[in-house]
Amino acid sequence: MSARRRRRAAAEQEEEEEEEEAAEAGSDKEVDLEERLHELDLRSDSDIPDVPPPTDSTPEILKRALSGLSARWKNWWIRGILSLAMISGFFLIIYLGSFMLMLLVLSIQVKCYHEIITIGYRVYHSYDLPWFRSLSWYFLLCVNYFFYGETVADYFATFVQRREQLQFLIRYHRFISFALYLTGFCMFVLSLVKKHYRLQFYMFAWTHVTLLITVTQSHLVIQNLFEGMIWFLVPISSVICNDITAYIFGFFFGRTPLIKLSPKKTWEGFIGGFFSTVVFGFIFSYFLAQHQYFVCPVEYNSETNRFVTECEPSELFQMKKYSVPPLLQAVLGWETVNMYPFQMHSFALSTFASLIGPFGGFFASGFKRAFKIKDFADTIPGHGGIMDRFDCQYLMATFVHVYITSFIRGPNPSKLLKQLLILQPEQQLSVYKTLKSHLVEKGILQPSLRG
Repeated sequence: MSARRRRRAAAEQEEEEEEEEAAEAGSDKEVDLEERLHELDLRSDSDIPDVPPPTDSTPEILKRALSGLSARWKNWWIRGILSLAMISGFFLIIYLGSFMLMLLVLSIQVKCYHEIITIGYRVYHSYDLPWFRSLSWYFLLCVNYFFYGETVADYFATFVQRREQLQFLIRYHRFISFALYLTGFCMFVLSLVKKHYRLQFYMFAWTHVTLLITVTQSHLVIQNLFEGMIWFLVPISSVICNDITAYIFGFFFGRTPLIKLSPKKTWEGFIGGFFSTVVFGFIFSYFLAQHQYFVCPVEYNSETNRFVTECEPSELFQMKKYSVPPLLQAVLGWETVNMYPFQMHSFALSTFASLIGPFGGFFASGFKRAFKIKDFADTIPGHGGIMDRFDCQYLMATFVHVYITSFIRGPNPSKLLKQLLILQPEQQLSVYKTLKSHLVEKGILQPSLRG
């Protein structure tokens, strides 16, 4: 028995020694792993190649006119003049109609995509990768084909019905889109080069994230536009107003830093921008709600081949009387107030544009700091690239789309009718009989009308 006990004790001692050795080895591995991660951290900051700084694209006439000012005030005047020019151009495009606004959104999407992809090319020195520059633009075409094909199917059904070649494209639209994407995917795999695998997959991921940020959001912007131009103008104008007023309040009164990612952002600018944007959204929506041109859904008239904005305004855009809360009655001296219901929704849109929208700008600031660049490009003097001006708009587009589908949009008889017109005659007859039977059962139609 004693011999057995000695052998058992020896075995237990060996197990304990092995466990201690394993623990020591594990701790050594953890230390090695921490050291490697630390080295990678340092390398990720120091080994990122410097991207060439953007050139100064300020017109010479402005440079000469502002030559006597300090850099701070020179930037102020350049930003102000170019902002007024862009706002004036925006109003002109609004006057030209919804189709021109769609083209504007598409143009901005392509330019933003180009700016982000170009940064990837410069940072990762990927100009020499086979096919990759062509593949990036090919994927952009594929994704646009998919999203805008969906839009054509939804909003241009009667136009499509008259053309057989378009019927084929719409019927097999998703299959064609998937086949196009698979072609690009296979081309990417065939382009993989030894010793460049990691770099090529970096750029593949970079391309797809850029597509998600630009194409998906621009598609949502156009979806919002079809709901009525007011759902396009109020959110976009609220973001622009917040950007301008936050800059003005921060420029004159800013003292307290807001976030480390953007050292120039201040709490004074953030708070001043919030109140200014809420007031602006309330007043601007009151003005737009009075005109059919802005409140009616945008529809395509296949007979005239034009977009039309004519309708009987919904309850959102009809003046109503509201009771003022007792607490505010003592301050305002009013018991009731007349306003459009949409103005209540504009408060939600303006609040999001002021409180959450700026985080799109903070995200962009973090992105630029990560790659040691000041701006995405030098397209607009004093402002940077197109992406620098629209970094907050993409968050706003998603919010408005979600807001409409959650709180506003109900069944759309016009859209449903367009889809019914595409059906075959026997299918339309079946829908008619089912609907008629349902209406009779609910007592809306008389039983004597049954055929």
